[in-house]
Amino acid sequence: MSGSTPEATRGVGGSVGRISIAIIAGSILSYGVVILTGRLFTPADYAVFMTFWGLLFGLGSALSPLEQELSRQSAVARQRGGKLAADGLTTLYVGLGVAAVAAAVPLLPWVNERLFGEHYGLAVVVFAAGLGFAAQFAVRGVLVGNNEVNAYSLLLLVEAGSRPLIMVGLVLAALDGLITLAVAVAVGSFAWLVVLRPARATLDPTVPGDPAPTILRRMLLLFTSSALTASVITGYPAMVGILAPGGDQDRLGGLYAALAVSRVPLVLFSALQALAIPLVVRLSATAEGVRRLRKLLVLGTLGTVVLALLGALIGWLAGPWVVDLLFGDRYEVPGWAVAGLVWSAVLVAIVQLLAAVLVARVRPGEVLGLWAVVATASAVALLVWPGDTVLKAVVGLVAGPTLGLLVAVVLVLKTEPRDIPVMPDGGTETVPR
Repeated sequence: MSGSTPEATRGVGGSVGRISIAIIAGSILSYGVVILTGRLFTPADYAVFMTFWGLLFGLGSALSPLEQELSRQSAVARQRGGKLAADGLTTLYVGLGVAAVAAAVPLLPWVNERLFGEHYGLAVVVFAAGLGFAAQFAVRGVLVGNNEVNAYSLLLLVEAGSRPLIMVGLVLAALDGLITLAVAVAVGSFAWLVVLRPARATLDPTVPGDPAPTILRRMLLLFTSSALTASVITGYPAMVGILAPGGDQDRLGGLYAALAVSRVPLVLFSALQALAIPLVVRLSATAEGVRRLRKLLVLGTLGTVVLALLGALIGWLAGPWVVDLLFGDRYEVPGWAVAGLVWSAVLVAIVQLLAAVLVARVRPGEVLGLWAVVATASAVALLVWPGDTVLKAVVGLVAGPTLGLLVAVVLVLKTEPRDIPVMPDGGTETVPR
């Protein structure tokens, strides 16, 4: 059976390479949006726009369990030689319902005023884009679970590329207000229409799947976990605005500019999460695969901590200069703050991958517990840490992911696969628990 381990990882390098290229290109295009708007708006208006940006992509990140769960379902179906069953559609319907409820919250007047001030229309844009994101993550999950890497990479590029192109057109047409540029950002969440056909070809709704109540419970746990994840990634400015309101808006504008630079890759990082899930499914089919997976996780975690330390040092020394270069001298941020943001971003990335292992092993309760620890630690820091809002925000971003990494390592090492896919020859192999 050990010979099946290379089979499980065959083609992974090429898939990771193509998706990584798409992520890098998408990150560069997203940086273009962040930098362009930073130069168009005043620091105070930019703080409002970044609150919108963070809320929208926070909602998108919160919907990423659709991608992860449908990636898992598709990978298991493919491992068994079939197509995605009816539970794929049930998962999508649950996601659309959750998206509609969550995206409607900013429409409440008292919430809207606290987030966007007099720019009520931003909440309408968030609502429309939230529904688009739900469908988009579902399509992404089906594609990556079936190893449709080319279509998946195209989707990432179309999503990220449409935003700056439309923005530039609006600027040239002198339609560069907050609302119009926000609409340009929202258009990207409907990029799934470009690759809908290959995704539909992998679905067979006549095949029975898990009962709807089982899917509903699993997805609600994962959505709650992902909402907590989003609160410390793209939704963090909104979290700061709610838990630690006030502070110097110009200084916050500088911090959010640095935060955007450090967080843009994490917006697209869910693509690697979704790719990791089918790999874990395949490796988990054999005892040798599980041993190999453990080794990869340990080495990857240790390497990430070293990378985080190096990144924090570089951020401390060069971060303020990079922010000034990208956004102009109106935005100021201290080096220690950039160091904290870089440390946080790198640790969040590895925590996301460890959480993907738990998703592949059908452990939604553990995933929820992990991100609850991260979000709670960040929230407590915002509420009780002494000092101004900028200091509170940086401490919160450092504390949450650091504690979360420790919890994630413990959870992954103590769990074993629950569902062992059927092997290609029709047999199964029991993995020691």
